[in-house]
Amino acid sequence: MTKNPKTPQELSIWDDAQKMIVKAKKEGIETVWDRFDQQTPGCKFCELGLTCKNCNMGPCRISFKEGGKMQRGVCGADGDVIVARNFGRFVAGGSAGHSDHGRDLIEVLEAIVEGRAPDYSIKDEEKLKRVSAELGIETEDRSTLDIADDLVSACFSDFGSRKKELGFMSRVPEKRKELWRNLKVIPRGIDREIAEMMHRTHMGCDNDAVSTMLHAARTALSDGWGGSMIGTELSDIIFGVPAPGKSQVNLGVIKKSEVNILVHGHNPVVSEMVLAAARDPEMIEKAKAVGAEGINIGGLCCTGNELLSRQGIPMAGNHLMTELAIVTGAVEAIVADYQCIMPSLVQVAACYHTRFITTADKAQFTGATHVSFNPETALDQAKEIIQMAIEAFEMRDNSRVEIPAEPVDIVSGFSNEALLGALGGTLEPFLDAVKEGSIRGVVAIVGCNNPKFQHDSQNVGLAKELIKRDILVLATGCVTTAAGKAGLLVPEGAEMAGPGLQKVCAALGIPPMLHFGSCVDNSRIIQLCGLIANALGVDISDLPVWGASPEWYSEKAVAIGVYCVASGIPVQIGTPPHITGSKLVTDLALNGLEDVFGASFLVEPDYKEAAALMDERIKQKRRALGLPE
Repeated sequence: MTKNPKTPQELSIWDDAQKMIVKAKKEGIETVWDRFDQQTPGCKFCELGLTCKNCNMGPCRISFKEGGKMQRGVCGADGDVIVARNFGRFVAGGSAGHSDHGRDLIEVLEAIVEGRAPDYSIKDEEKLKRVSAELGIETEDRSTLDIADDLVSACFSDFGSRKKELGFMSRVPEKRKELWRNLKVIPRGIDREIAEMMHRTHMGCDNDAVSTMLHAARTALSDGWGGSMIGTELSDIIFGVPAPGKSQVNLGVIKKSEVNILVHGHNPVVSEMVLAAARDPEMIEKAKAVGAEGINIGGLCCTGNELLSRQGIPMAGNHLMTELAIVTGAVEAIVADYQCIMPSLVQVAACYHTRFITTADKAQFTGATHVSFNPETALDQAKEIIQMAIEAFEMRDNSRVEIPAEPVDIVSGFSNEALLGALGGTLEPFLDAVKEGSIRGVVAIVGCNNPKFQHDSQNVGLAKELIKRDILVLATGCVTTAAGKAGLLVPEGAEMAGPGLQKVCAALGIPPMLHFGSCVDNSRIIQLCGLIANALGVDISDLPVWGASPEWYSEKAVAIGVYCVASGIPVQIGTPPHITGSKLVTDLALNGLEDVFGASFLVEPDYKEAAALMDERIKQKRRALGLPE
C-alpha cells in the first residue's frame, strides 16, 4: 500500500518511464518506487551508521545519553569505531564486486590460452602486447598465446598476498605513489586488502576509526588500480578496444515486431556471446519461423554499456528502468549475469511472458531460470538462451504491448585509446585546450540511480550545469542512458555547452559528454588522470578534475568514490554514506582527507549548488597551475 503517493512526473524526468509507471500501476505491478515508499522512513540508527552486528554480544545501536555522552557497544566500541567499521565493510563489498569481475576476465583469458574456450579469442593483440610490456612481460619474438599466458599469471598474482605493490602502480604518478607509501596505503594484493578489512573490523581488532578509514582507502585503491583496471584491460584485449560509434537509447529501442532480449548486469563474457548467438543465421530463421522479423538485443545497466561501447548495441535503460522495460510487455527475455540486478525482476517478469534467465552461479535468483554459463560451451549455451526467448515470443500478449517512445540517437564508445586517436595520438591538443581555457576542467559523472531522487534529475542537471561552464563531462555506467536521452551524447548537444567547449566539440566532432564505458571502466578515467598529471609534471590532486555520483546507491559506487579521492580526485555525491553518526568520520570524509590525499568528498544534493562549488575548486586548481580561469 502506498503511503505517500507521488505522480509519475515526480518520480522520473523521462516520458518513457512515466508512461510505464502508469501502466505498471494500472496492471497492479509493484515497482521500486512502491517499495521505497513502503520502507520510508528508514531506521535512523542504520542511516547514521550507528548499528553493529559484528558479534553475537549484540546487535548494538549507539545513541547519546543525557549530558551528550555517547553510549558504547557491549564490547566497548564507541560510535566513531562502529561507523568506521561499517564503512570499511561497505567499501570492501564494493571492491570485491568489481575485482571479482576482473578475476572472471582473467579466467576467460586463461581458458583461451589453454584452448578451452573455442568461442572466444584475443581480438586486440596490440593491446595485449602493450599491457603486458607495462607489467614487465617480454613481448619481442613471442607468440600471442605465450604472452597472454604470462599476462594471466601477472594478473592472478595481483590478487594474492606476496607482492608489495600491484602491477598497475606503474601508471600512477610517482608523487602519488610516494604519498601512498608514506601513509602505508599502497595496495599490495586485491584479495589481501579485502580480507584484511574483514579482519580489521572483527571484534577486538582495529578500534581506531582513522586507522580503519585509511585501510578503506587501501582496499578501494586495490579495486581502482587493480581489480577494475584488470577487468577493463582484459575486456579490451578479448573483445576489442571501444571506439566511437552511433547507437540509440531509451525504451523505444525495444521492437514490437522482433524477439527482444535485454542483457543485464556487468560481465561482457556472457552478453558478448548472447549477441553472437542472436546474430547466428540459424537462430534468426528460428525467430522468423514463429512470426518475428528478427532478434533484437538491447542493454540494461553496465553489461549493456559494455556492448554499447564495443558493438553499438542500443541501451533500453538504466537501473531504475529495468522493471519498466519488462512492463512494455514486449520483452521475451532478460539475461542477467551479476550486480545491480533487482530481485523484483523475477516477480515482474512472471506478470508477463518474459523469461528471467540468470547465468552466474554466484548470482542465482529464486524463481529464475538458471543457465550455469561456462566459457567452454558458451556459444551453445547462448543459443539455448536465444531459443528460450524465441519460444517466449509465441506466448506474447500483443494487447499488453506498449512501446512508450521513439529511440534517441547517441554517439558512444570512447576509451583512452579512442580519445588519443581523435587527438592525433598525443595529449597535446587536449592539454592546449585546457591551458587556454576552452576546456576549463573535466568531471566524470559515475552511474547509479536512487529512488531518493527524482529519477535522473541530478545526473542530467549536473551534467548540463557543468558543460555550460566549459567543463568537459565523462559518463560511465547508468549515467550513460540519462545523458543520451538528454541529448548530451551527440555532437549537436554542444549547443548546450559554453563557447569554449562548443569550439572543441566542433573541431573534433565530439559530444560535450563522452561515454567512457561501464562502471568498472572508471579505471580508464583514473589512468587518464595519471597520464595528464605525468604530462604536466604534477600530481593528480593538482588537476582541475572532479568525480561525481549524484544518485549513487551501491557499495561499488562508494569504493569508486574512495579510490578517486585517495588518487587525488575530489568527488561530489548527492547523499552521504551511513557515516553521519560519527563527527570524526564525517569530518574526515568532508575535510580531513584533503590534508591526507589532496582531495575529499562533497555532499551536495542540489546539482546547481554542486556545480558552483565544483567550478570554484576548478578555478583554484587552474590558478595554482598558472592557467587563466
